[in-house]
Amino acid sequence: MRISLLGVILAVVIADPKLWSLLVGLGLTIAGLLLRTWACGHLEKEKELITTGPYRFTRNPLYLGNLMIGIGVVVGARSLWVLALTLVLFLIFYPVVISAEKQKMKQLFPEEYTTYKEEVPLFFPTFSPSLRSQNIRFQWSKYKKNKEYRALIGAAVFWIVMTTKLFLNWGF
Repeated sequence: MRISLLGVILAVVIADPKLWSLLVGLGLTIAGLLLRTWACGHLEKEKELITTGPYRFTRNPLYLGNLMIGIGVVVGARSLWVLALTLVLFLIFYPVVISAEKQKMKQLFPEEYTTYKEEVPLFFPTFSPSLRSQNIRFQWSKYKKNKEYRALIGAAVFWIVMTTKLFLNWGF
């Protein structure tokens, strides 16, 4: 997502981090990354409809993880401009992407997806899933195949730069 990268660069430039904002923002980012990791360890793109792991709770755990990461960036940056940019990204871009993905899933898995969408919420998770737990476990091979490590690397670079900016502002 090139627009996200541009947003992150702008966030770093206009950020005014404080120690508390970095710690809270980092915590939210880690939570989002953990959700994305869990999801990618179950994901087989376009081969089968995934209904295990976090996909039992929400149809879009990757995007929910991105929202958590985005909120973490906003908190860490302590900037209304970063908040505005993040809101634009999530309120304009993600509904379009989610809608397109929904149509694709209907096309690829017409019968399964109809049942799935009736059982599992689109975005915000249910905490009492109606889908039965299947004996399918997280697989690191799927995580690697989905190249999720790129999100981890990107987040690590962002937080290192933000921490450096904080220390430079302190006069170190």
